[in-house]
Amino acid sequence: MVMDYAFLTWLTPYLGAVLALLLNRAGKIRDVIAVLAIFGSAIFSTFVLQEEMAANQAIHISYPWISSLGVTFGVYVDSLSAFMALIVAWLSFLISVYSLKYMEGDSGLTRYWFFFDFFVGSMLLLVLADNLVLMFLGWEGTGLASYALIGHWYTDEDERCVGDIGRKALGEPMWFPPSHAGLRAIVFTRLGDVGFIAGIGALYYLTGTFSIPGIAQRVAQWAGPLAHAGLLFPFLLLFSLGAFAKSAQFPFHEWLVTAMTGPTSVSALIHAATMVKAGVYFLLRFSPIFVLAAQEIPAAGPQVHAFFSTVAIIGGFTAFFMATQALVARELKLILAFSTASQLGYMFLALGSAGLITEFPLGFLAGFSHLMSHAIFKASLFLVAGAVLHVVHSRFVDDMGGLWKFMKWSFLAMSLAALSLMGVPPFMGFWTKDTIIEVAHESGVFLGYFFGVITAMLTAFYSTRMVIRTFLYEKSENVLHLEEEHHLHEAHPLMLLPYLTLALLALIVGLIWPFYGTSLLEAMVSNVLGITEKFHPELEFNLGMLAISLTMVFAGILIAIGLYYTSGGRKWIHSAIKNPSGKALHDFLYDRWYINSIYYIVIVKGFAWLSRVIFKYFDTLLIDGFYHRFIPWLTDRLSVLGFKYFETDVIDETYNNRIVRAFKAFGSAVRKIQTGLINQYLLIFFLGLMLILLYLLLWVG
Repeated sequence: MVMDYAFLTWLTPYLGAVLALLLNRAGKIRDVIAVLAIFGSAIFSTFVLQEEMAANQAIHISYPWISSLGVTFGVYVDSLSAFMALIVAWLSFLISVYSLKYMEGDSGLTRYWFFFDFFVGSMLLLVLADNLVLMFLGWEGTGLASYALIGHWYTDEDERCVGDIGRKALGEPMWFPPSHAGLRAIVFTRLGDVGFIAGIGALYYLTGTFSIPGIAQRVAQWAGPLAHAGLLFPFLLLFSLGAFAKSAQFPFHEWLVTAMTGPTSVSALIHAATMVKAGVYFLLRFSPIFVLAAQEIPAAGPQVHAFFSTVAIIGGFTAFFMATQALVARELKLILAFSTASQLGYMFLALGSAGLITEFPLGFLAGFSHLMSHAIFKASLFLVAGAVLHVVHSRFVDDMGGLWKFMKWSFLAMSLAALSLMGVPPFMGFWTKDTIIEVAHESGVFLGYFFGVITAMLTAFYSTRMVIRTFLYEKSENVLHLEEEHHLHEAHPLMLLPYLTLALLALIVGLIWPFYGTSLLEAMVSNVLGITEKFHPELEFNLGMLAISLTMVFAGILIAIGLYYTSGGRKWIHSAIKNPSGKALHDFLYDRWYINSIYYIVIVKGFAWLSRVIFKYFDTLLIDGFYHRFIPWLTDRLSVLGFKYFETDVIDETYNNRIVRAFKAFGSAVRKIQTGLINQYLLIFFLGLMLILLYLLLWVG
């Protein structure tokens, strides 16, 4: 029965996508059915988790699909995929309920619901697939749907853009319309997917199977030859490249920033539990297998260690790097986008550190549990942001302020979710984030640990700044105008309930974590492919590191309050930005370390220059010069020479003159015989007859 539920978990959203197309003109019926399809998927995912926990072992079933390649059509349900499917399905359902009101009246609702449900189905297929081919289909399905959802408002009005209209950095535009942002997303993620495809091909070549459990069982077949050839480290990086791109790790981070052009419900869907978590899920799925390779093959150990160290450093740097940009961002959704990439960096830091410590499951759980907590509080934050934008009709925090009087429940939801994001006890984010910092410290990768600790303070600062600027800051002219027009109000219940529920859940889970957290973590790691030893997690904290972490968190909160909640702090900020050094630092962070501009100058304009050079010296000289000029000229000259020396002398003289004259002479001779006299014809006839008889008598007879 669990397998029926597992297949239905990812098939139901696909069915909802098809029905959304068929019910194009059905209006609200179409919308409700699309939401119910995801609700059905959430119910099935709950049954899957129950059955997996009851069985107390991984459940795998597959059916033949492409027999010649050994590709199957199946699902693999262990504690990792079961918990992940549950998170994805239920969060997607809450976001879809929110969408019913948020997207009401939109002209492209059929397209929206089709790609929304298609996206959810693809993500669940990715999670539950038992082989790399099916997993890759789900992987690419999320990429395709995200392109359409990010560019949903493809008419590119200014209010749909991300960034300041007209702003440039190093001469490059820093604002992006939806159509451009969607293209950036699919290009950036496809770059990493090239490595994923190459890794799949290499694994199939070495093992003869696409099965994920089969790859774990045959770890010596693929890791051994690669390790002895010194290629295991580059292979692991190449294979994981898709994960780095999907989860917006440096240097693939830029697509996620501009993905904010889509509807806020899409931002919540992509940045909470689905697409960006696909890369983290990839590492959760395969890092235990990589650790197995290091355990079974001595030559693989140093290369696997180097891989995990690289993941930890990139993750730690991404966490810090993206957090610095959130410090000065003016767009509410953009602050949350920077935060998402930063928190994903924390997860990569955890999983990279996991492979470097003696108790790998501890680091595994640190990454997995933070994925779960981040999915909850970040979905809430994005949905609150959508409600605020819906009310103030602006994406900039400069046009907000003083909203807490009009949106008290939304203020409560954002405050609770932000406290969890900061890692303030007893919220859920506190338990999961501090576990990551402890694992990073234990791994010995000091740089990753340092980035993790500093980022804790930065996260607290920009989260507090965000809440103050949105709800507690002095009222902007925009808010004052809306207040006069009586347009300020709390969000509709269909929008309010999902994000308030999630915010309260972040608090409730945090409160019960000391009592039930150990049991939950033990269930999450009980049957994970590749983790062979039994692991019993314990909630213990290093008091010294805990003190450092909390000091950084509360320092960030207090600094943000001092700067943004007091008049003296606000004056200091204005004067600091006017100072040349302060302005330079502000612009450096606001323009995203100029990396986006460098990408366009070096890559986009670089390839454009290379294309022009190729056009000038290859296409123009070689293609146009050789094919379009030289070959026609040569053909023309050969035709002239052929006509002169072959057609005139040979054809005309030999065939047209000599042969024709010979036939004419022969014809004239034959014509002379034809005199028209019957006597001559009879004479010739008898002479011929006698010659034949003579021949028969003398030679034949």
